[in-house]
Amino acid sequence: MTEKFILVIDEGTTGTRALIIDQNSQVKAQAYTEFTQHHPAPDRVEHNANEIWDATLKMMHNALVDADIAAGDIAAIGITNQRATTVVWDKTTGEPICPAIVWQDTRTAAFVEEIRAEWADKVYGRTGWALAPVYSSLSLHWILNNVAGAKEKAAAGELAFGTIDSWLIYKLTGGNVHAISASNASVTGSYDLINGEWYAEWLSFLGIPLSVFPEVGDDSGQYGVTDAKLFGVEIPITGAIADQHAALFAQGCVEPGTVKCTHGTGTFLDMNVGPKVAISQNGLNTIIAWRMNGETIYGLEGYAAVTGSAVQWLRDGAEMIGNSAETEALATGVENNGGVYFVPALTGLSAPYWDSFARGMIIGITRGTRREHIVRATLEGIVYATKDFLETMRRDSGVDIKSIKVDGGASRNNFLMQFQADMLDAEVVRPLVAEATSLGAAYMAGLAVGYWSSAAECFAGQQIDRVFQPAMAAGQRDSLYTDWTKAVKRSMGWAK
Repeated sequence: MTEKFILVIDEGTTGTRALIIDQNSQVKAQAYTEFTQHHPAPDRVEHNANEIWDATLKMMHNALVDADIAAGDIAAIGITNQRATTVVWDKTTGEPICPAIVWQDTRTAAFVEEIRAEWADKVYGRTGWALAPVYSSLSLHWILNNVAGAKEKAAAGELAFGTIDSWLIYKLTGGNVHAISASNASVTGSYDLINGEWYAEWLSFLGIPLSVFPEVGDDSGQYGVTDAKLFGVEIPITGAIADQHAALFAQGCVEPGTVKCTHGTGTFLDMNVGPKVAISQNGLNTIIAWRMNGETIYGLEGYAAVTGSAVQWLRDGAEMIGNSAETEALATGVENNGGVYFVPALTGLSAPYWDSFARGMIIGITRGTRREHIVRATLEGIVYATKDFLETMRRDSGVDIKSIKVDGGASRNNFLMQFQADMLDAEVVRPLVAEATSLGAAYMAGLAVGYWSSAAECFAGQQIDRVFQPAMAAGQRDSLYTDWTKAVKRSMGWAK
């Protein structure tokens, strides 16, 4: 019998990756390209949804060619994606009515403050997400009120909303399926976790008709088949899961209390809390980790929106480095940070501060400050931001977290991982294959078609690359973190 594979679409915030994954969780081939980041105003981050679709289709074909396999050799397609990015398209033409509003966008910050007193506690108690510009529902509200004709078309049932998974499923199926996975639905700021449905009261207040919303499906389940025109055959689409949730599953965090940390464009710390929904009491987000065979598993999450993209800013904005790989050698080229702290609040601060008006700040510069100190401070800032919500997660869960599994591109940086182990006072476990988000999407798709029979079989082929143990004295850790918190306070409220 011909060997079969899983084709994964890994749709990040800055680029598109397509991977061919085999039954041993090994990547047989992959293709990657970046897409354009649009910043029409300081508070805006946009994508062209058609550019993302074109890039996705091209990378899927490239991956098949690189793997030297035919489309008929694909058992199923799994999708994982940047979350909360808002795409709205015309149901008749299938064309987006405006640029996609990216999850990092803060154009709705003033509106958030305007409605905070009335809605913050209510929406947090139902959606599990602290009221913030990252809400897809707020981006959707902005579109309906600022794009010509959008409100009228929505009222007439002529518009469709979705996150990137929804958009790709719609395009892959030739416009036949309008759906969203449960994990993605849970991060839109639109989904009522308590009642398991779109939060009608909130959406009514925003003036958003329920008709624009997609059908919510299991993360491991049936999403139709690809249009035969795309690959010459119909391929089942059987997995769709938000990126952080995919990584949580792929890292084997299937038991309550297990934790993973993903270092991508942003840094995300997620804990499996099991089958009972529990809204955080300390500003963390509650997510649907995944839904499979109708059973929902929940999680707690803290995230910093700008961490890996702060390194990208060092490269493209400040032009201090040529590529991100240089940062490890530069950071270890100095004995310490030289008193320099970089708060990477380039789009505001998320958990546990939730300040949309905070801005990035480098403080502590002296005549002795060198480029190496600023690069080191950038990497350290990623870890400090992670510590902020790890301590909150420890309080919320009552679990003394002593082991964290890591993934994402920046997890390859040994300085960053050792500093994370030191500051979090926990071992950091790095797998051999760092693309956990892709593997999670593969597992969701494969489990739905029997490609793997169980979660245990999925994880059987995985290997550990390195374990980093904490080696910093408690006094030094506390001193560094105290200075970090002073820096954060100085960055808050700057853009008000």
